[in-house]
Amino acid sequence: MSKPPLQFLQGFIATARLGNLSRAAETMHVTVSALSHQMRQLEERLGYPLLLRQARGVALTPEGRRLFDQVAPHLDAINEAFRPFPARHDCVLTVSAVPSMASAWLVPRLGRFVALHPQIEINLQSSQHLVDFEKQLQFDAAMRVGNGHWPGLTAEPLIDEWLVPMASPALVARMGGIDALPLSQWPLLGDPDGEWDRWFALAGEAPPKRYIAILDDSESHHRAALDGVGVALGRVTRARLLLESGQLVLLSSERLKTPWSHWLVYPERSATHRGFLAFRQWLHDEAAEHRAHVGG
Repeated sequence: MSKPPLQFLQGFIATARLGNLSRAAETMHVTVSALSHQMRQLEERLGYPLLLRQARGVALTPEGRRLFDQVAPHLDAINEAFRPFPARHDCVLTVSAVPSMASAWLVPRLGRFVALHPQIEINLQSSQHLVDFEKQLQFDAAMRVGNGHWPGLTAEPLIDEWLVPMASPALVARMGGIDALPLSQWPLLGDPDGEWDRWFALAGEAPPKRYIAILDDSESHHRAALDGVGVALGRVTRARLLLESGQLVLLSSERLKTPWSHWLVYPERSATHRGFLAFRQWLHDEAAEHRAHVGG
Protein backbone atom coordinates (compact mmCIF):
# COMPACT_ATOMS: atom_id res chain seq x y z
CA MET A 1 0.00 0.00 0.00
CA SER A 2 1.35 3.44 -0.92
CA LYS A 3 1.67 6.05 1.77
CA PRO A 4 -1.35 8.37 2.01
CA PRO A 5 -0.70 12.03 1.13
CA LEU A 6 0.10 14.23 4.11
CA GLN A 7 -2.91 16.47 3.46
CA PHE A 8 -5.19 13.44 3.84
CA LEU A 9 -3.79 12.82 7.33
CA GLN A 10 -4.02 16.53 8.19
CA GLY A 11 -7.64 16.54 7.07
CA PHE A 12 -8.36 13.42 9.11
CA ILE A 13 -6.82 14.90 12.28
CA ALA A 14 -8.77 18.17 11.84
CA THR A 15 -12.02 16.25 11.28
CA ALA A 16 -11.42 13.99 14.28
CA ARG A 17 -10.73 16.96 16.57
CA LEU A 18 -13.65 19.05 15.43
CA GLY A 19 -16.11 16.18 14.89
CA ASN A 20 -17.51 18.05 11.93
CA LEU A 21 -16.54 17.98 8.25
CA SER A 22 -17.73 21.53 7.55
CA ARG A 23 -15.65 23.12 10.32
CA ALA A 24 -12.65 20.95 9.46
CA ALA A 25 -12.92 21.98 5.81
CA GLU A 26 -12.83 25.64 6.84
CA THR A 27 -9.63 25.15 8.81
CA MET A 28 -8.07 23.28 5.88
CA HIS A 29 -9.24 25.92 3.35
CA VAL A 30 -10.95 23.29 1.16
CA THR A 31 -14.56 22.54 0.30
CA VAL A 32 -16.58 20.05 2.32
CA SER A 33 -16.93 17.79 -0.70
CA ALA A 34 -13.15 17.84 -1.29
CA LEU A 35 -12.44 16.93 2.33
CA SER A 36 -15.10 14.21 2.32
CA HIS A 37 -13.54 12.77 -0.85
CA GLN A 38 -10.10 12.76 0.82
CA MET A 39 -11.47 10.90 3.83
CA ARG A 40 -13.04 8.24 1.60
CA GLN A 41 -9.77 7.84 -0.30
CA LEU A 42 -7.86 7.51 3.00
CA GLU A 43 -10.27 4.81 4.18
CA GLU A 44 -9.93 2.96 0.85
CA ARG A 45 -6.11 3.06 1.09
CA LEU A 46 -6.18 1.69 4.66
CA GLY A 47 -8.94 -0.83 4.01
CA TYR A 48 -11.16 0.02 6.98
CA PRO A 49 -13.54 2.83 8.02
CA LEU A 50 -12.18 5.69 10.12
CA LEU A 51 -15.24 7.89 10.53
CA LEU A 52 -18.85 7.25 11.40
CA ARG A 53 -21.06 9.73 9.55
CA GLN A 54 -23.81 10.95 11.87
CA ALA A 55 -26.65 13.44 11.55
CA ARG A 56 -24.75 16.17 13.42
CA GLY A 57 -21.18 15.37 12.57
CA VAL A 58 -18.77 12.48 12.59
CA ALA A 59 -17.30 10.16 15.20
CA LEU A 60 -14.23 7.95 15.15
CA THR A 61 -14.37 4.21 14.66
CA PRO A 62 -12.03 2.13 16.84
CA GLU A 63 -9.59 2.02 13.93
CA GLY A 64 -9.96 5.78 13.49
CA ARG A 65 -9.18 6.31 17.18
CA ARG A 66 -6.00 4.20 16.91
CA LEU A 67 -4.87 6.12 13.81
CA PHE A 68 -5.58 9.44 15.51
CA ASP A 69 -3.59 8.46 18.61
CA GLN A 70 -0.64 7.38 16.44
CA VAL A 71 -0.59 10.29 13.96
CA ALA A 72 -1.80 13.37 15.86
CA PRO A 73 1.26 13.75 18.16
CA HIS A 74 3.62 13.61 15.16
CA LEU A 75 1.70 16.22 13.16
CA ASP A 76 1.57 18.44 16.24
CA ALA A 77 5.33 18.08 16.62
CA ILE A 78 5.85 19.05 12.96
CA ASN A 79 3.61 22.11 13.35
CA GLU A 80 5.47 23.14 16.50
CA ALA A 81 8.82 22.73 14.76
CA PHE A 82 7.68 25.04 11.96
CA ARG A 83 6.25 27.69 14.31
CA PRO A 84 9.49 29.74 14.47
CA PHE A 85 9.62 29.77 10.66
CA PRO A 86 6.79 32.04 9.52
CA ALA A 87 5.99 32.29 5.85
CA ARG A 88 8.03 35.02 4.24
CA HIS A 89 6.48 37.53 1.88
CA ASP A 90 8.33 40.36 0.14
CA CYS A 91 5.27 42.58 0.54
CA VAL A 92 5.26 42.26 4.36
CA LEU A 93 7.97 43.91 6.44
CA THR A 94 8.42 43.69 10.21
CA VAL A 95 10.66 46.24 11.93
CA SER A 96 11.52 46.81 15.58
CA ALA A 97 12.35 50.22 17.08
CA VAL A 98 12.62 51.71 20.55
CA PRO A 99 9.35 53.49 21.44
CA SER A 100 10.82 56.99 21.74
CA MET A 101 12.53 56.84 18.33
CA ALA A 102 9.49 55.23 16.74
CA SER A 103 7.03 57.87 17.94
CA ALA A 104 9.25 60.94 17.62
CA TRP A 105 11.10 60.22 14.39
CA LEU A 106 10.02 57.17 12.40
CA VAL A 107 6.21 57.24 12.63
CA PRO A 108 5.86 60.90 11.50
CA ARG A 109 7.72 59.92 8.32
CA LEU A 110 6.02 56.61 7.56
CA GLY A 111 3.36 58.27 5.44
CA ARG A 112 5.99 59.02 2.82
CA PHE A 113 7.10 55.39 2.72
CA VAL A 114 3.52 54.16 2.39
CA ALA A 115 2.90 56.62 -0.44
CA LEU A 116 6.01 55.41 -2.28
CA HIS A 117 5.37 51.72 -1.65
CA PRO A 118 1.63 51.12 -1.12
CA GLN A 119 2.08 47.42 -1.90
CA ILE A 120 4.29 46.88 1.18
CA GLU A 121 2.67 46.25 4.54
CA ILE A 122 4.98 47.52 7.25
CA ASN A 123 4.61 46.03 10.70
CA LEU A 124 6.29 48.31 13.25
CA GLN A 125 6.79 46.91 16.74
CA SER A 126 8.06 49.19 19.50
CA SER A 127 10.07 47.72 22.33
CA GLN A 128 13.00 48.55 24.58
CA HIS A 129 14.23 44.95 24.23
CA LEU A 130 16.63 43.93 21.50
CA VAL A 131 15.26 41.56 18.89
CA ASP A 132 16.90 38.14 18.77
CA PHE A 133 16.97 37.65 15.00
CA GLU A 134 17.98 34.00 15.33
CA LYS A 135 14.89 33.16 17.36
CA GLN A 136 12.42 35.84 16.29
CA LEU A 137 12.42 35.08 12.59
CA GLN A 138 9.41 37.27 11.90
CA PHE A 139 11.60 40.38 12.26
CA ASP A 140 13.39 41.68 9.17
CA ALA A 141 15.24 44.65 10.69
CA ALA A 142 15.54 46.94 13.68
CA MET A 143 16.46 50.52 14.45
CA ARG A 144 18.90 50.47 17.34
CA VAL A 145 20.85 52.95 19.42
CA GLY A 146 24.46 52.15 20.22
CA ASN A 147 27.99 51.98 18.90
CA GLY A 148 27.16 49.81 15.86
CA HIS A 149 28.65 46.59 17.20
CA TRP A 150 26.14 43.75 17.08
CA PRO A 151 27.93 40.50 16.18
CA GLY A 152 26.41 38.49 13.36
CA LEU A 153 24.33 41.41 12.06
CA THR A 154 24.81 44.11 9.46
CA ALA A 155 24.72 47.55 11.08
CA GLU A 156 24.42 50.68 8.93
CA PRO A 157 24.74 54.17 10.48
CA LEU A 158 21.76 56.47 10.15
CA ILE A 159 21.98 59.48 12.46
CA ASP A 160 24.35 60.77 15.10
CA GLU A 161 22.73 62.08 18.26
CA TRP A 162 23.40 65.54 19.69
CA LEU A 163 22.43 67.01 23.04
CA VAL A 164 21.37 70.65 23.37
CA PRO A 165 19.71 72.55 26.26
CA MET A 166 16.07 73.20 25.43
CA ALA A 167 13.04 74.56 27.26
CA SER A 168 9.45 75.64 26.75
CA PRO A 169 8.70 79.22 25.63
CA ALA A 170 6.75 79.66 28.89
CA LEU A 171 9.83 78.89 30.98
CA VAL A 172 11.98 81.18 28.84
CA ALA A 173 9.48 83.99 29.45
CA ARG A 174 9.48 83.33 33.23
CA MET A 175 13.27 83.51 33.29
CA GLY A 176 13.27 86.86 31.47
CA GLY A 177 14.63 85.63 28.14
CA ILE A 178 17.28 83.23 26.90
CA ASP A 179 20.23 85.46 27.83
CA ALA A 180 18.88 86.80 31.12
CA LEU A 181 20.91 84.44 33.33
CA PRO A 182 23.76 81.96 32.94
CA LEU A 183 22.36 78.55 32.16
CA SER A 184 23.67 77.11 35.43
CA GLN A 185 21.16 79.35 37.23
CA TRP A 186 18.17 77.98 35.33
CA PRO A 187 16.10 75.08 36.69
CA LEU A 188 17.88 72.16 35.06
CA LEU A 189 16.58 68.63 34.62
CA GLY A 190 19.44 66.30 35.47
CA ASP A 191 20.29 62.88 34.07
CA PRO A 192 22.04 59.94 35.73
CA ASP A 193 24.72 59.67 33.01
CA GLY A 194 26.49 62.95 33.74
CA GLU A 195 25.81 64.42 30.29
CA TRP A 196 25.31 67.91 31.76
CA ASP A 197 28.85 67.84 33.18
CA ARG A 198 30.18 67.07 29.71
CA TRP A 199 28.06 69.82 28.16
CA PHE A 200 29.19 72.48 30.67
CA ALA A 201 32.82 71.44 30.13
CA LEU A 202 32.33 71.83 26.37
CA ALA A 203 30.70 75.24 26.86
CA GLY A 204 33.43 76.36 29.26
CA GLU A 205 30.94 77.07 32.04
CA ALA A 206 30.66 75.94 35.64
CA PRO A 207 27.98 73.26 36.21
CA PRO A 208 25.15 73.91 38.69
CA LYS A 209 25.41 72.85 42.30
CA ARG A 210 22.14 70.91 42.04
CA TYR A 211 19.40 69.90 39.64
CA ILE A 212 15.70 70.32 40.30
CA ALA A 213 15.03 66.72 39.28
CA ILE A 214 16.91 63.69 37.98
CA LEU A 215 15.18 61.93 35.07
CA ASP A 216 16.44 58.67 33.62
CA ASP A 217 14.98 58.64 30.09
CA SER A 218 14.69 61.04 27.18
CA GLU A 219 10.91 60.89 27.03
CA SER A 220 10.65 62.13 30.62
CA HIS A 221 13.16 64.90 29.91
CA HIS A 222 11.26 66.15 26.89
CA ARG A 223 7.88 65.85 28.63
CA ALA A 224 9.08 67.80 31.67
CA ALA A 225 10.60 70.46 29.43
CA LEU A 226 7.35 70.77 27.46
CA ASP A 227 5.46 71.29 30.70
CA GLY A 228 7.80 74.08 31.76
CA VAL A 229 9.25 72.14 34.69
CA GLY A 230 12.84 72.85 33.71
CA VAL A 231 15.53 72.78 31.05
CA ALA A 232 16.24 69.45 29.38
CA LEU A 233 19.50 68.46 27.79
CA GLY A 234 17.41 67.19 24.92
CA ARG A 235 18.10 64.77 22.08
CA VAL A 236 17.95 66.76 18.85
CA THR A 237 16.79 63.78 16.78
CA ARG A 238 13.87 62.95 19.05
CA ALA A 239 12.97 66.58 19.77
CA ARG A 240 13.16 67.88 16.19
CA LEU A 241 9.38 68.07 15.66
CA LEU A 242 8.92 69.80 19.03
CA LEU A 243 11.58 72.35 18.11
CA GLU A 244 10.18 72.96 14.63
CA SER A 245 6.68 73.47 16.03
CA GLY A 246 7.96 75.96 18.62
CA GLN A 247 6.93 73.84 21.59
CA LEU A 248 10.57 73.79 22.67
CA VAL A 249 13.33 76.31 21.98
CA LEU A 250 17.10 75.90 22.04
CA LEU A 251 18.93 77.82 24.76
CA SER A 252 22.43 77.50 23.33
CA SER A 253 24.31 76.97 20.11
CA GLU A 254 26.65 74.53 21.85
CA ARG A 255 25.89 70.92 20.94
CA LEU A 256 27.28 67.84 22.64
CA LYS A 257 27.75 64.75 20.47
CA THR A 258 26.84 61.56 22.25
CA PRO A 259 29.03 58.42 22.01
CA TRP A 260 26.10 56.49 20.52
CA SER A 261 24.18 56.83 17.26
CA HIS A 262 21.09 55.46 15.54
CA TRP A 263 21.60 52.43 13.31
CA LEU A 264 19.69 50.19 10.93
CA VAL A 265 20.42 46.59 11.92
CA TYR A 266 19.42 43.45 10.03
CA PRO A 267 20.35 39.76 9.61
CA GLU A 268 21.81 38.29 6.44
CA ARG A 269 18.49 36.80 5.34
CA SER A 270 16.96 40.28 4.93
CA ALA A 271 19.46 41.20 2.20
CA THR A 272 17.24 39.43 -0.36
CA HIS A 273 13.91 40.70 0.99
CA ARG A 274 12.60 43.14 -1.62
CA GLY A 275 10.31 44.91 0.83
CA PHE A 276 13.19 45.45 3.23
CA LEU A 277 15.47 46.71 0.46
CA ALA A 278 12.88 49.36 -0.43
CA PHE A 279 12.54 50.32 3.24
CA ARG A 280 16.33 50.42 3.67
CA GLN A 281 16.79 52.84 0.77
CA TRP A 282 13.93 55.03 1.97
CA LEU A 283 15.26 55.08 5.54
CA HIS A 284 18.73 56.14 4.41
CA ASP A 285 17.17 58.93 2.32
CA GLU A 286 15.19 60.13 5.34
CA ALA A 287 18.30 59.99 7.53
CA ALA A 288 20.24 62.03 4.95
CA GLU A 289 17.49 64.67 4.93
CA HIS A 290 17.59 64.80 8.72
CA ARG A 291 21.37 65.19 8.83
CA ALA A 292 21.23 68.00 6.25
CA HIS A 293 18.53 69.76 8.24
CA VAL A 294 20.03 69.60 11.73
CA GLY A 295 23.69 69.64 10.65
CA GLY A 296 25.81 66.61 11.48
